[in-house]
Amino acid sequence: MKKILIASLLLFSASSFAQESPKEEDFYKIITLPVPEGILLEVGGVEMLPNGSVALSTRRGDIWIVDNPTSTKPYFRKFASGLHEILGLLYKDGSLYCAQRGELTKLTDSNGDGKADKYETIHAWDISGHYHEYSFGPKLASDGKFFVSGNVAFGDIEWWRGESRAKTRGTIFKVSEDGQLELYAAGVRSPAGLGMIDGELFYTDNQGDWIGSGGLWHVQKGKFYGNPASLRWKEVQDLVGFTEDEFYKERDVRRERDASGNILKPENKVEEVPQTFYELKSKFPNVQPPAVWLPHGILGISNSEILVDHTGGDFGPFSGQVFVGDQGQSKIMRVFLEKVNGEYQGAAWDFRSGFQSGVLRMTFAPDGSMFVGETNRGWGSAGDAAQGFQRLIWNGKIPFEMLTCKAMPDGFEIEFTMPIDQKSAENLNSYSVRSFIYKHHPVYGSPQIHDKNLKVKGVKLSADRKKLRIVIDGLRPYFIHELNLEGIRAEQNAWSLVHPTVYYTLNHIPDGQKLSATEIKGTAVASKTPAPAKTTPTTVSPDGKNQPAVAKQPAAPTFASVKPLLQKHTCLSCHDPEKKMIGPSFKEIAKRKYTNAKMISLIKSPKAENWPDYPAPMPPMSHVPQGDLEKIATYINSLK
Repeated sequence: MKKILIASLLLFSASSFAQESPKEEDFYKIITLPVPEGILLEVGGVEMLPNGSVALSTRRGDIWIVDNPTSTKPYFRKFASGLHEILGLLYKDGSLYCAQRGELTKLTDSNGDGKADKYETIHAWDISGHYHEYSFGPKLASDGKFFVSGNVAFGDIEWWRGESRAKTRGTIFKVSEDGQLELYAAGVRSPAGLGMIDGELFYTDNQGDWIGSGGLWHVQKGKFYGNPASLRWKEVQDLVGFTEDEFYKERDVRRERDASGNILKPENKVEEVPQTFYELKSKFPNVQPPAVWLPHGILGISNSEILVDHTGGDFGPFSGQVFVGDQGQSKIMRVFLEKVNGEYQGAAWDFRSGFQSGVLRMTFAPDGSMFVGETNRGWGSAGDAAQGFQRLIWNGKIPFEMLTCKAMPDGFEIEFTMPIDQKSAENLNSYSVRSFIYKHHPVYGSPQIHDKNLKVKGVKLSADRKKLRIVIDGLRPYFIHELNLEGIRAEQNAWSLVHPTVYYTLNHIPDGQKLSATEIKGTAVASKTPAPAKTTPTTVSPDGKNQPAVAKQPAAPTFASVKPLLQKHTCLSCHDPEKKMIGPSFKEIAKRKYTNAKMISLIKSPKAENWPDYPAPMPPMSHVPQGDLEKIATYINSLK
């Protein structure tokens, strides 16, 4: 009897564990490095050195060398100071190169005392002095030159509109060792992340005017990436092949005025025929849509560093893939790239959140761990701290994830890190698929538009149950395709996916053989029918007439009950029930005493002027289902 009881307890324990699927933090641990008191990092650049030390540049203008950075007692020493907002760092041939606000600088320790004693200006580019004219980089090109990107300024009156007040602003350019500058590409807005992938340059941009959402772009000489600010310069027009006037013939600049003659800030127009960026390619061949959109508010709000996993498996199963940081949401995403018809496209997932400040720069250590440099000041982030220097370490256990997602002529092929359960794979209710895109307009960001739910016709599971072909009706070129695999389970332990949703930017539908009807399987297994609602009980009144009892009011939803919705729709990336983050806390919102209907309308179409103390405007969340919005609004209002 005792043996039977023990066996039953073990079986119960194993069953309970299978239901508790592990999360990000169960595979990747964040470690905060001890930083000596008095050092304020606000990291703008991170670079590994050949001897295993790591160099850090700061927005305050210092460069620090951290010796023994993977030990419990790293040693910090100042290498250089007096520089101007260093937002990138590169080691080459014994010297460090950094992009200051207005120049590319070479720093050398020529006497070996551990401090830079030689500061050389490689090239000083034009700037106007506007606070928003950040310079990012450098990254080393295959020809030995340096790539740098230039942020736009903002207008004095039109404070929302990007402006190019100097020829490098709104462009990506190259600088040679002898100081020659060459404009390389244009149309960027806030190009905070540069990265070399297989010898080619990519960059990330942030949502803003003319940039509907953040994303990852493949940079090619002469290409144009969406924001027209830099088109004011003849050199840029010659580079991309069209003028500012030609651009505005195709796109309305929206310089509208009120009755007093004041210029009005462009706002999203719900009742309009929207234009998209990819449609400009038919008019201007050098227009380049993103290789991968990173949907705003979902996969970040201020995309930053690009880092390729060259650890050979020391950082997990994602070798060769791309990691993208996000400053605003204090997290890192993962990207899988492929080429179709000669153009890059690919898939993006969440990877690891929970960093103490905004993730701006990343690099890998020799042991395969990742150093993460962070900053918050003036930009805001989900992390509580103003700055941070942390380390992300894989514990050697394989997470249950989508490893890759590739485009097929009739859908997508997904490879998993471990075999999947056949029953869940062949249940078509395990999937939901939709596609959407963004507007190309002068408004700050864009709602998701042309949203359409797509039908999953069937699936084909490989013999090893690690690859899954999903056949989908209605694929649309240049659209983002959201595939949600909430119902998929791992074969061995019934885990759910750590990240069940992937966003694939389908610039081209590949040619090739489609699966025949006889090759695919799948039926929609209906969920259990809910029990019929109970009838309202009646009571007998003193006069003998039946009267309905007063119905008991349903209890307000708890945070635990609504948390899955808040996570699914990324509300928790910017909001917390109690404390201020990128956006106000839910309790602070509840104090406004909005009705549920008013709150839902503001979620769908936010008004930045309602919360002037928060620098990052909330994106329109018009894609959230009405039922979910009602539950979220009810929960928030219960906090009054």
